[in-house]
Amino acid sequence: MIYVVGIGPGSLDILTYEARKAIENSEVIVGYKMYISLISDIIKDKEVISNGMKQETERVKKAVEISKTGRTVTVVSSGDAGVYGMAGLVLGMANGEKVKIISGVTASTAAAAVLGAPLMHDFCHISLSDLLTPLELIYKRVETASEGDFVICFYNPRSSTRRDYLKHAFDIIKKYREKSTPVGIVKNVSRENQEYHMCTLDTMNFEIVDMTSIVIVGNSSTYVKDGKMITKRGYTLI
Repeated sequence: MIYVVGIGPGSLDILTYEARKAIENSEVIVGYKMYISLISDIIKDKEVISNGMKQETERVKKAVEISKTGRTVTVVSSGDAGVYGMAGLVLGMANGEKVKIISGVTASTAAAAVLGAPLMHDFCHISLSDLLTPLELIYKRVETASEGDFVICFYNPRSSTRRDYLKHAFDIIKKYREKSTPVGIVKNVSRENQEYHMCTLDTMNFEIVDMTSIVIVGNSSTYVKDGKMITKRGYTLI
């Protein structure tokens, strides 16, 4: 049996009950070493197999091998395993093994709760990592989402080797939205060093953004009230 578990963005407080039970019922835990560290308090008696970034295929191969021996194994992802996570890879590499996907709180919804209610209407996720997706396609998706007036949640927004991708994405968005459009940045969401910032398209400080950040860009109906970012749904306020 292979569980593929979304552990949420960091805090055990928002680890779902189903995710915790899957981990508890497993004999072996497989995952990226940083994500393993986030759940170390609840896997002390488990066999743990971990490695670094860009070794996802090796982790899944090992999990499948373990499952074939009859042992129950959990493959962990941060956030939700089906959102930029390990679920698709496990399903694609499994060969007759029983696989159960356990959903988790993804970083965008956790970040949205910190900011207020920016995801009240149609929104999309766009990752700015071009490791697996051509950059031209990423920018095309930014263009289309901007033209369609979607609230946009940027994952993997900026790194030491991708310093200008987010700025270029904002240049695309500015063709379709007012420069006063609200923007929220949440770093290390649900972790001890969480912090958030609110600004606009025109006052964005890209230097505060890194790989631990989620950036949410509002649409034409997004506004800020009492320090909270809100996207109108269409309700009549009374």
